[in-house]
Amino acid sequence: MQTPQSAFKSALVVSLALHLCLLLLWAPSTAKPLKKVKEDVVVIKLNEPKEEQEPINIQKNQTLTRKAPATQAAPNAPTAEEWAFASTYTLKNSKGYRHTWGKQVRSMMGTAGEGPDQGHVRFRIEIAPNGSITKVETLWKTSDKAEVLARKAIYSMPPSPPTPTGNPLIFERTISFTPFATDDTPIYSNDCLPDPPAFKNPFAWDGKSPQEIKQNKPAEKLSPEALAECLKQLPQDSIEGVAAHNQRQFEQW
Repeated sequence: MQTPQSAFKSALVVSLALHLCLLLLWAPSTAKPLKKVKEDVVVIKLNEPKEEQEPINIQKNQTLTRKAPATQAAPNAPTAEEWAFASTYTLKNSKGYRHTWGKQVRSMMGTAGEGPDQGHVRFRIEIAPNGSITKVETLWKTSDKAEVLARKAIYSMPPSPPTPTGNPLIFERTISFTPFATDDTPIYSNDCLPDPPAFKNPFAWDGKSPQEIKQNKPAEKLSPEALAECLKQLPQDSIEGVAAHNQRQFEQW
């Protein structure tokens, strides 16, 4: 007598065998034949390489034009009238004398051309009361040639008139040896106005002294008598001076 477990196994085997037979009989009748894939033939034709053509040189038959370097001729030397005015003008640390002296130096340096030799040089100058040079110190420079030419001109320039105040004149002066230098003719109409005081930080503290806010000193005003005497020295500003002043203001802004 079969047990329930053996009867279940026998039934399972018979069922699987029956399903397998039915699957084998049904599959061939329902399967669709595979479509034939159409084969495309690609033909590659190689052409013989063509001879390379030389590139057309557009500039071969054209004349190249080069821009000429810029130049600026040296200014004319100061006239006797300019030196006469400079030797008597005492305002703003002998402003007229300093400008005329620098113009004399630049007039003896020749034409400035665009290139590696162009540049600027700034000197600290000391002039004795009789007009002779006592000290020339180079503060900075951007061109060795500019310094060489300027020093040569300083030590070979004609004797200068005595200083306006009768005292040694000490000042700094920049000599421009470039073709793009602008006119530095000064104007004198504002020379009677007091110089603004040098700014000092009112909150600066040395860490030791008592802390306090220091007030900057106001500009000193001239008395009416001194102002009237000062105005007598002011010359009429030249057209060149006004134009140069306006150009400097325009470049600053």
